[in-house]
Amino acid sequence: MAEKYNLKIKEWAVEDRPREKLLKKGIQSLSNAEIIALLIGSGTKNESAVELSKRILNQLNNNLNELGKLGVKELMKNKGIGEAKAITIIAALELGRRRKISEIIEKKKITKSNDVFDFFQPLLGDLPHEEFWILLLNRANRIIEKKKISQGGVSGTIIDVKVILKYAIENLASSIILCHNHPSGNKAPSNADNTITRKLVDAGNLLDIKVLDHVIIADTDYYSYADEGNL
Repeated sequence: MAEKYNLKIKEWAVEDRPREKLLKKGIQSLSNAEIIALLIGSGTKNESAVELSKRILNQLNNNLNELGKLGVKELMKNKGIGEAKAITIIAALELGRRRKISEIIEKKKITKSNDVFDFFQPLLGDLPHEEFWILLLNRANRIIEKKKISQGGVSGTIIDVKVILKYAIENLASSIILCHNHPSGNKAPSNADNTITRKLVDAGNLLDIKVLDHVIIADTDYYSYADEGNL
């Protein structure tokens, strides 16, 4: 008898087909590969949608964060993934990020560095380039607004102190928190990170706008200047 994975999905036992399995047992019963298979809908002549999804995930050590770093062209390097399927995968992962961010925004109050990490990790954790963001806070440390300041390449992005303080003044912020990511996965601050942090702390003090922290996100870990006593 042929192995299940040599058969088309329609030839699998009903309880093993992703759609039927979802309806019968719920979305939690599906593996990551099965969920991706539902998104892309079909595989190739020699591979089912589930097998294709497993192959893509295996290349990434089954890490969804790594999958989230891939762009359309990179996904399309996999045989069986065209532009439409690649866009569908990327859109689904982006919805997941936005849902998590929405849940965190509802809490609004920032009390520790881990709150900053939880807020920004879904947004920055798996980006292939650097982005620099700020959180504007009121006197109760509640979020007034989040703002992307700049976007750069793999190893850096340009920061303008005047632009950041302008946003803080316009929004009547009592304090700000800085955050950017390191696509390399190394959370240690660079000399440039230290320099811009010091400039912003000094400039903020002159305007009575306190810099509470600068958090560097590296995949699923982070560095906090406040926690390390470096503000």
